[in-house]
Amino acid sequence: MSSSPRTTTRKPRQAEKPLTRRRNTVARNQVRVPFEVRFWGVRGSIPSPGAHTKRYGGNTPCVEVRCGDELLIFDLGTGARALGHALVAKKKPVKGSIFISHYHYDHLQGLPFFGPMYLPTSDLTVYGPARHGQSVKQLLSGQMVPPYFPVTADGVFRAQLTYTDLAATQTLKLGPATVHTIELNHPGGNMGYRVECQGRSVVYATDLEHGSDMDAAFYAFAQDADVLIYDAMYTEDEYHGRTGPARTGWGHSTWQAAVHAADEAGVKKLVLFHHDPSRDDAGMDRLLRQVRKHRPDAIAARESLVIKL
Repeated sequence: MSSSPRTTTRKPRQAEKPLTRRRNTVARNQVRVPFEVRFWGVRGSIPSPGAHTKRYGGNTPCVEVRCGDELLIFDLGTGARALGHALVAKKKPVKGSIFISHYHYDHLQGLPFFGPMYLPTSDLTVYGPARHGQSVKQLLSGQMVPPYFPVTADGVFRAQLTYTDLAATQTLKLGPATVHTIELNHPGGNMGYRVECQGRSVVYATDLEHGSDMDAAFYAFAQDADVLIYDAMYTEDEYHGRTGPARTGWGHSTWQAAVHAADEAGVKKLVLFHHDPSRDDAGMDRLLRQVRKHRPDAIAARESLVIKL
């Protein structure tokens, strides 16, 4: 028997019409399964480890979502290494789905170090948007090629892998979980995700810039969500260049825009995400205090944070 992994590539399913409003509903007499979100990496652009980020963390984006026994992983930034260790330590086969938002380095730096990829007992489906004429498999494989990396993905990964390209507006049913997609405003493109689990919902919206004609569609997409994880990398002063260089056009948002999005969509809890790598723990505390003047229940994502719904 060959030791090479099984890899399959699927084309996008037929796109569905965007939903203009969503309601969290659950069928009567349905057994309620646990639904939780765990943060393994919360920083944007580049890892920023050190004493100055000890409380919030310096790893780049990786978020684990559990809907019952269904494992959903969003992005494979450097936080994916610790998640992989935790999954392997359970000494059980790892079965789940990985959703890539886009292919910038900070969201993929953990790919070569995600332990379950190297185990033949792992069964993983990797979802992501096709970009630049390449499939999700081609785009991810391109992260591990000489001279930038000593080995190739096909050469070392032993997991049972299936790659599936996603359309801009699509719905997937994965066990008790339903996953919806949306295109976000970011250079090169970016995909946002909404996970629904028996009447509860989480929206993962990293790396998006506010102020475009795409905002209204996003507010509808996030309508009535229990949790909104939103790119709040900058303050308005930073974004507009009143302190340092202007960040307009960089593809990221502000905490003020995050508050506005949460209000427009009527979400219950706002989670600030994709923190600026130059913002230390004290700076994060100050930013969060400003946000809580408008959204008292808001929180800033930090590594090891768990939200149970």
